[in-house]
Amino acid sequence: MALAQPEPGGTSRADSRGGGLLPQQLAPLRGGLATTACMETLQVGYLHAVAAAAGCSLSQPFPDNGIDWHVSHSAPGHVVDDEVTIKVQLKATYQIPPHPPGPAFSFTLDNDHLVKLARTPVSVHKILVVMIVPRTREDWLRAGHDRLDLRHCCYWTNLAGHPVTGRRRTTVRIPTTRIFDDRALCEIMTRVGAGGRP
Repeated sequence: MALAQPEPGGTSRADSRGGGLLPQQLAPLRGGLATTACMETLQVGYLHAVAAAAGCSLSQPFPDNGIDWHVSHSAPGHVVDDEVTIKVQLKATYQIPPHPPGPAFSFTLDNDHLVKLARTPVSVHKILVVMIVPRTREDWLRAGHDRLDLRHCCYWTNLAGHPVTGRRRTTVRIPTTRIFDDRALCEIMTRVGAGGRP
Protein backbone atom coordinates (compact mmCIF):
# COMPACT_ATOMS: atom_id res chain seq x y z
CA MET A 1 0.00 0.00 0.00
CA ALA A 2 1.43 3.41 -1.01
CA LEU A 3 1.18 6.25 1.48
CA ALA A 4 0.66 9.85 0.41
CA GLN A 5 3.85 11.85 0.96
CA PRO A 6 3.58 15.17 2.84
CA GLU A 7 3.97 18.33 0.82
CA PRO A 8 5.95 21.34 2.12
CA GLY A 9 3.75 23.22 4.55
CA GLY A 10 2.28 20.09 6.08
CA THR A 11 -0.48 19.06 3.61
CA SER A 12 -0.30 15.68 1.90
CA ARG A 13 -0.93 15.03 -1.78
CA ALA A 14 -4.27 13.54 -0.75
CA ASP A 15 -5.08 16.78 1.02
CA SER A 16 -4.19 18.87 -2.02
CA ARG A 17 -6.71 16.85 -4.09
CA GLY A 18 -9.42 17.57 -1.53
CA GLY A 19 -9.39 14.06 -0.05
CA GLY A 20 -7.71 14.97 3.25
CA LEU A 21 -9.50 15.50 6.52
CA LEU A 22 -7.35 18.37 7.84
CA PRO A 23 -7.93 21.99 6.84
CA GLN A 24 -5.31 23.68 4.68
CA GLN A 25 -4.20 25.91 7.57
CA LEU A 26 -4.72 25.34 11.24
CA ALA A 27 -5.16 28.33 13.54
CA PRO A 28 -1.86 29.02 15.31
CA LEU A 29 -1.59 28.42 19.04
CA ARG A 30 -1.27 31.97 20.38
CA GLY A 31 0.18 32.80 23.77
CA GLY A 32 -1.96 33.59 26.78
CA LEU A 33 -0.71 37.16 27.30
CA ALA A 34 -3.51 39.62 28.07
CA THR A 35 -4.95 41.39 25.03
CA THR A 36 -4.15 44.83 26.46
CA ALA A 37 -0.49 43.86 26.88
CA CYS A 38 -0.41 42.59 23.29
CA MET A 39 -1.98 45.86 22.08
CA GLU A 40 0.81 47.77 23.80
CA THR A 41 3.42 45.62 22.07
CA LEU A 42 1.71 46.09 18.69
CA GLN A 43 1.64 49.88 18.93
CA VAL A 44 5.30 49.94 19.99
CA GLY A 45 6.08 47.96 16.82
CA TYR A 46 4.10 50.51 14.78
CA LEU A 47 6.04 53.38 16.38
CA HIS A 48 9.36 51.67 15.69
CA ALA A 49 8.45 51.15 12.02
CA VAL A 50 7.41 54.80 11.59
CA ALA A 51 10.53 56.08 13.35
CA ALA A 52 12.79 53.87 11.24
CA ALA A 53 11.23 55.07 7.98
CA ALA A 54 11.47 58.71 9.16
CA GLY A 55 15.13 58.38 10.14
CA CYS A 56 14.45 59.01 13.83
CA SER A 57 15.97 57.51 16.94
CA LEU A 58 13.94 56.26 19.90
CA SER A 59 14.60 56.14 23.61
CA GLN A 60 12.40 54.99 26.45
CA PRO A 61 12.48 56.92 29.72
CA PHE A 62 13.20 54.82 32.76
CA PRO A 63 11.37 54.82 35.00
CA ASP A 64 8.29 55.71 32.98
CA ASN A 65 6.83 58.98 34.30
CA GLY A 66 3.70 59.09 32.17
CA ILE A 67 5.49 59.43 28.81
CA ASP A 68 6.22 56.27 26.82
CA TRP A 69 8.88 57.32 24.28
CA HIS A 70 11.24 60.10 23.25
CA VAL A 71 11.67 60.46 19.49
CA SER A 72 14.65 62.41 18.13
CA HIS A 73 15.33 63.70 14.61
CA SER A 74 18.62 65.11 13.28
CA ALA A 75 18.62 67.30 10.18
CA PRO A 76 20.78 70.19 8.95
CA GLY A 77 17.66 72.30 8.35
CA HIS A 78 16.69 72.51 12.01
CA VAL A 79 17.02 76.03 13.42
CA VAL A 80 16.73 75.47 17.17
CA ASP A 81 19.29 72.65 17.33
CA ASP A 82 20.88 70.04 15.08
CA GLU A 83 18.65 67.44 16.76
CA VAL A 84 15.11 67.94 18.04
CA THR A 85 13.08 65.66 20.31
CA ILE A 86 9.41 65.13 21.04
CA LYS A 87 7.74 63.02 23.72
CA VAL A 88 5.17 60.43 22.64
CA GLN A 89 2.37 58.90 24.70
CA LEU A 90 0.88 55.76 23.13
CA LYS A 91 -2.70 54.54 23.54
CA ALA A 92 -4.64 51.79 21.77
CA THR A 93 -8.30 50.81 21.50
CA TYR A 94 -10.46 48.22 19.73
CA GLN A 95 -13.71 50.04 20.61
CA ILE A 96 -13.51 52.38 17.60
CA PRO A 97 -14.10 50.92 14.11
CA PRO A 98 -11.58 51.46 11.30
CA HIS A 99 -11.99 54.54 9.09
CA PRO A 100 -13.76 56.56 11.80
CA PRO A 101 -16.37 58.82 10.19
CA GLY A 102 -16.19 62.58 10.42
CA PRO A 103 -13.29 64.94 11.10
CA ALA A 104 -12.43 63.45 14.53
CA PHE A 105 -13.23 60.62 16.94
CA SER A 106 -13.55 60.72 20.72
CA PHE A 107 -11.00 59.20 23.06
CA THR A 108 -11.09 59.29 26.86
CA LEU A 109 -7.99 59.94 28.97
CA ASP A 110 -7.42 59.82 32.70
CA ASN A 111 -7.12 63.39 33.93
CA ASP A 112 -3.61 62.75 35.28
CA HIS A 113 -2.45 61.77 31.79
CA LEU A 114 -4.21 64.72 30.18
CA VAL A 115 -2.65 67.23 32.60
CA LYS A 116 0.81 65.97 31.62
CA LEU A 117 0.04 66.09 27.88
CA ALA A 118 -1.72 69.46 28.07
CA ARG A 119 0.95 71.37 30.00
CA THR A 120 2.15 74.54 28.32
CA PRO A 121 4.64 76.06 27.80
CA VAL A 122 7.14 73.20 27.54
CA SER A 123 10.73 72.81 26.44
CA VAL A 124 10.01 69.43 24.79
CA HIS A 125 6.70 69.08 22.95
CA LYS A 126 4.41 66.09 23.49
CA ILE A 127 2.01 64.25 21.22
CA LEU A 128 -0.61 61.60 21.86
CA VAL A 129 -0.71 58.69 19.39
CA VAL A 130 -3.87 56.55 19.43
CA MET A 131 -3.92 53.23 17.59
CA ILE A 132 -7.18 51.66 16.46
CA VAL A 133 -6.82 47.87 16.34
CA PRO A 134 -9.16 45.01 15.42
CA ARG A 135 -10.82 43.31 18.39
CA THR A 136 -9.20 39.91 17.70
CA ARG A 137 -5.44 39.40 17.48
CA GLU A 138 -5.84 37.15 14.43
CA ASP A 139 -6.70 40.28 12.42
CA TRP A 140 -3.82 42.50 13.58
CA LEU A 141 -1.14 41.42 11.14
CA ARG A 142 -0.85 40.25 7.54
CA ALA A 143 2.48 39.45 5.90
CA GLY A 144 3.28 38.80 2.27
CA HIS A 145 6.34 38.69 0.03
CA ASP A 146 6.08 42.40 -0.75
CA ARG A 147 4.47 43.96 2.34
CA LEU A 148 3.67 43.79 6.01
CA ASP A 149 0.28 45.15 7.07
CA LEU A 150 -0.43 46.26 10.63
CA ARG A 151 -4.08 47.01 11.31
CA HIS A 152 -5.66 49.36 11.60
CA CYS A 153 -4.12 52.80 11.98
CA CYS A 154 -2.51 55.31 14.35
CA TYR A 155 -3.64 58.94 14.67
CA TRP A 156 -1.83 61.73 16.49
CA THR A 157 -2.67 65.01 18.15
CA ASN A 158 -1.06 67.71 20.28
CA LEU A 159 -3.11 68.39 23.40
CA ALA A 160 -1.16 71.42 24.68
CA GLY A 161 -3.57 73.71 26.51
CA HIS A 162 -6.48 71.23 26.47
CA PRO A 163 -8.72 71.73 29.53
CA VAL A 164 -9.68 69.02 31.99
CA THR A 165 -13.48 68.77 31.95
CA GLY A 166 -14.37 65.50 33.68
CA ARG A 167 -14.13 64.55 37.34
CA ARG A 168 -11.69 61.69 36.75
CA ARG A 169 -11.51 61.34 32.97
CA THR A 170 -11.79 63.74 30.05
CA THR A 171 -12.84 63.03 26.47
CA VAL A 172 -10.60 64.54 23.79
CA ARG A 173 -11.04 64.67 20.02
CA ILE A 174 -8.50 62.96 17.74
CA PRO A 175 -8.47 64.35 14.15
CA THR A 176 -8.88 61.64 11.51
CA THR A 177 -6.75 63.66 9.08
CA ARG A 178 -3.69 63.22 11.31
CA ILE A 179 -2.61 59.71 10.36
CA PHE A 180 0.67 58.90 12.09
CA ASP A 181 3.15 57.67 9.50
CA ASP A 182 6.74 58.48 8.51
CA ARG A 183 5.77 61.57 6.50
CA ALA A 184 3.67 62.92 9.36
CA LEU A 185 6.55 62.37 11.80
CA CYS A 186 9.02 64.15 9.49
CA GLU A 187 6.61 67.10 9.17
CA ILE A 188 6.17 67.23 12.96
CA MET A 189 9.93 67.28 13.45
CA THR A 190 10.38 69.97 10.78
CA ARG A 191 7.92 72.25 12.57
CA VAL A 192 9.53 71.61 15.95
CA GLY A 193 12.97 72.12 14.41
CA ALA A 194 11.85 75.53 13.16
CA GLY A 195 10.82 76.53 16.68
CA GLY A 196 7.11 75.76 16.27
CA ARG A 197 4.62 73.30 17.72
CA PRO A 198 4.10 69.76 16.40
